[in-house]
Amino acid sequence: MIWLILSTERVRNTIITNEQGQVLYKTDTSFRLLGAHTTIIQKIKPNDDQYHMRDQFEVLGEIEWHKFTSSKFRTGGTEVETKQFIPKKGLLGRNFGRKRVFIGPDGRPYRWDLKFKVVILSRDDGSQMEVARFHRATRGIIGKKRKAMLEVSPEVAHMMDTVIMTFIYVEKLRRDKEDGAKRG
Repeated sequence: MIWLILSTERVRNTIITNEQGQVLYKTDTSFRLLGAHTTIIQKIKPNDDQYHMRDQFEVLGEIEWHKFTSSKFRTGGTEVETKQFIPKKGLLGRNFGRKRVFIGPDGRPYRWDLKFKVVILSRDDGSQMEVARFHRATRGIIGKKRKAMLEVSPEVAHMMDTVIMTFIYVEKLRRDKEDGAKRG
């Protein structure tokens, strides 16, 4: 398994590293009083010069968040509404919106399940094979203290950028539902 460590569970403003501590991705969402918030997702870029030891990043994509209309993904010069790229799946009712589906760059269907405390990515086919799972941070009161982590199967390493972008989207949605439930 590939373990990606998050500096914070707040995925719109976090740094994602590998187990060795190398920064791979970082997200930044600027605060705006009015209008849409936009999360910029950056990816580590290989250094051009072997003697240049400072990390360089390039923009992988953006998520423009909307409350009453479809949010938008922007990547590779294209823009797509989330209701088209990663629509809700399931019947109306209590669990509506707790599953989000998309077609990966490999042409296979995938499904994010938004559970109460975690999100899980599986193939949305007959196999239902789990390929990624979010593990929340623990304080170490019971068991060992650990940071939030995204566990990713090598099966989907070829589409890690898509896993990261969709993870940030669904985890933010899940977190909003959890925060709403706590408020009442």
